Parts: sequence; structure tokens; C-alpha cells
Amino acid sequence: MVEERGWASYGPVPVSPPSSDGALRPELADVGRLARRGLRAVVGAARAADRPRLSRILGEHLGPGATAFDVVEETWPSYDHVNVQAGLDAWLTDARRSWELVGVTNFQHAMFRLGDLFSGGEGRHDVMGLQPGNPATVNLACGPDGEVRPCQRCGIYLVREGDVRTTLLLRGASPEFGIEQVSVQIVSTDSQAGARAAAEIRAASVEHNVFRGQVLSFGQEVFGHGQTLLQFHRRPTLTAAQLILPPETLASLQRQVVEVASHKERLLAAGQHLKRGLLLYGPPGTGKTHTIRYLTSSLAGTTVLQLTGNAMHLIAEACSVARALQPAMLVIEDVDLIADDRGMHPGQHPLLFQLLNEMDGLADDADVVFVLTTNRADLLEPALAARPGRVDQAVALGLPDADARRALFELYRGTLPVDTSGLDDVIARTEGVTASFLKELLRRAALLAASRTPGAEALAVSAGDLAVALDELLDTRNAMTRTLLGSAAADV
Repeated sequence: MVEERGWASYGPVPVSPPSSDGALRPELADVGRLARRGLRAVVGAARAADRPRLSRILGEHLGPGATAFDVVEETWPSYDHVNVQAGLDAWLTDARRSWELVGVTNFQHAMFRLGDLFSGGEGRHDVMGLQPGNPATVNLACGPDGEVRPCQRCGIYLVREGDVRTTLLLRGASPEFGIEQVSVQIVSTDSQAGARAAAEIRAASVEHNVFRGQVLSFGQEVFGHGQTLLQFHRRPTLTAAQLILPPETLASLQRQVVEVASHKERLLAAGQHLKRGLLLYGPPGTGKTHTIRYLTSSLAGTTVLQLTGNAMHLIAEACSVARALQPAMLVIEDVDLIADDRGMHPGQHPLLFQLLNEMDGLADDADVVFVLTTNRADLLEPALAARPGRVDQAVALGLPDADARRALFELYRGTLPVDTSGLDDVIARTEGVTASFLKELLRRAALLAASRTPGAEALAVSAGDLAVALDELLDTRNAMTRTLLGSAAADV
């Protein structure tokens, strides 16, 4: 049996047998079908005016004269969408306000503003297919470990506050359709309420900013439209005992970064500035990144922003976030790589000069620390000398001496059982190696131990395993490996 609404039994739809000339023969049932279709068309046309339209919803909410009200707009970068939603949600929770949310359908390809939605039945939004519907949301990251917050892609908020009626259009960025920013557009029956709401929502988006106190890295969407991406990371947990540095070097880091943050109120009261710049320099593998992890761990509650690789041109954006969410630490690793690189737009100065200008542009009471790292301090020295005062402290991280190598060996072996009867010889033969070299030495020795013992036996590294692993790394065939590990002991 075949039902008329389209639900069919298995098998083909039965049709009337054709006439002798091949044409289908009309049946009495065909007349009924045509009559029902015609009735539906007539009823649909008659009731078209009763369908909800955005213009009618907005007009009923704001009352007569809605088209004459001013539209106030605030915009944010695309990566701030989650913070705009957080600020708007907080603004809406005020007990004086009640609100309802209306979704917008078919908005993806449409270029429109809130004022366009007030037009009547022949309005532009009807031509574009914009209609009220279910709200469309997107889950955006708001913390590490996959934490997300649902955010409106395009939604209209109808707000009541006493006798005042306000309408807000929140629209997320869609770079693929030419919409580069997140926007909130506001219309209110009170001439002052729109601007006041815009200012309050912007302030709330800063107060409830989900980036605050987090560890973030700036990046760029590779296969998209150049969108700025912010990724959340867990804050590392690292103690001073896990940072194998000379005592005077560790004290210098503590004083310049951690202690300034601890005593900021007293420093400001004494007329001293808080902004500071730290340069970590030295050969590869000497612990510059490890030192940054320690500083990040020590500054609990501080917003940490990391710039690396293809995100270097986002210096201005990163500095803007750091200023808004201070106390903050902005980390730029391998800063020598941008000594000659220029920005994205013609006529811009090298990115290093842009960075130094951003550092100089901070207010004296800004609690922001810049941490720069480089393997080639000689490339930076001319630029830093031409702009003195941006970097207040340069800290050299050199190759570990014998005592430091012994401490690193103990740190990296952790709970791994190791026969240290030949450790003195190992320490003597590793003159000029990096921390990375020693870490790899222990991993290789553990792998040798695992290969020579049954799988059920607990792993334990013998003195022989350690010696063989060291011989292998110091062999002339592994000169490139030593270079990749940052070791200066290429000819040992």
C-alpha cells in the first residue's frame, strides 16, 4: 500500500498501465490528488502573513518607531567569540533583566545588519531567506583538557528591563564568508541604553574572560582563512629542584620575574615600573624552554601567552591580550627568527622592531613580563642596543658543568633503577654535552636494558647498558645526532 504523504511500502509505486500509444491513463484518484495539492497551496498562500517573521518579532518587542532607533555596535577579534558570549551571558543574568533568544536561519551566506531586519514583508531579510528558527551554537574551547562553552553563531536576544526594551544581535565571525570579527549590535527604546549596554557587555567580556590565568599559545589555522587560534595548555608543575641551573642564575630569574610579581603593590607605591623584559640565550638544548616551564609554574594565576613558529606575526594581538589580562607573561621563543621578517602588510617594519615597540608602548604600571629566547644572541644585539630599555635582564644558559651533569642525571633517571658504579666515568666523558643529550643517554640505556631482559622482568639499567649507550652516542657515526641534541661534544 502507498500512502499519499510519501510513506511507502517496500517495492515500486504502482501506476496505471499505459494506453496502447504509451501514455498514462488518468484515473479518478488523480483528480483527488490534484485537488488536495491545490488546497494546500491556497491555504499556504492565505496563511503566509501569519508566519513569524524577524521584522514582526522585532517590531512587537520594540514597539512602533523601531526603525528610527539608533544601532550601536561593538566588535571583537574572532578568537574572542567565547569571551563575548561569557560577557553577554553574565550581563543577562542581572536580576533586573528578563530575555528570550531567537535563532536566525540561513544566516551563513547572508551579509546583513540588525537594522536590515526591521524591514517589512518585502524586506531584504526575506529575500535572503532569513527567518526565525532554533538557535545555532558552536562549542568553543574555554579551558584545557577539552573544556568548551556553547556560543551563539547568530542569535537575537530580546531583553526587557522595566519599561526599556532592547534587542541584541550576536554574530560570530565567518571568515570564509567575509565576516572577520565577532559583533554585538544593539537597538533600544531608550536612547542611552544601547550605548550603556554595549559598554557593560565589553567590560563583562574582560571581567569574565576565559583566557585569564590560563596558559595559551597563539597559532593560525593552516587550512582555513588565516584565523587566529588560541590553544589552551595545562600549567606545568615544576620546582626549583627540577631546574638545574647555577644558583646565581636561578636567583636572577626569580628576582626579575617572580619577585617583581610578588612585590608589585609596594613597587608601584614607590614609583617603580612593573613591565620588564627577560632574554634567555645560549646553545640549543641548554634548558631555555625548561626554564620557561618553571617560570610558568611559579606564576600561578598569571596569564601566559606563547608565540612560536608561524604565529610570530600575531605579536600585536598577543600584546593586546596580555595588556587586557595582566598579570601576564608573553613568551616568544627563537626570537632571532624574526630579526629580518616583516609583518603581513606592505611597509611594516621587521617583526622584531614591532615587538620592541609593543614592549615600549606598555604603561609603566602594566604587570607584563616579556620572555624572549634565542640560540643566536649575536643576531639580536644590534636591534636591542638600538632600542635600549626593552630588555632589562639577559641570562646566559650555558652547557652544564660536571656538578650540573650529575644533577641532571639524577633528575632524568627518576625512579629508574640504574647501576651508578661507572657514573664518574660517564660524567667525565660527557664534557660539553647538553641536558638533552643526558636525557637521551638514559632513554637509550633503558632501551638496551629492556632488549636484553625478559618482558616480565622489572627494568633495571646496568653499568654496561649505560656505557654501551654512551659509546653509541659518542661514536663518529652519530655526530649529526649529537648536533641535533645540541651537544658541543661532537669530536669526543
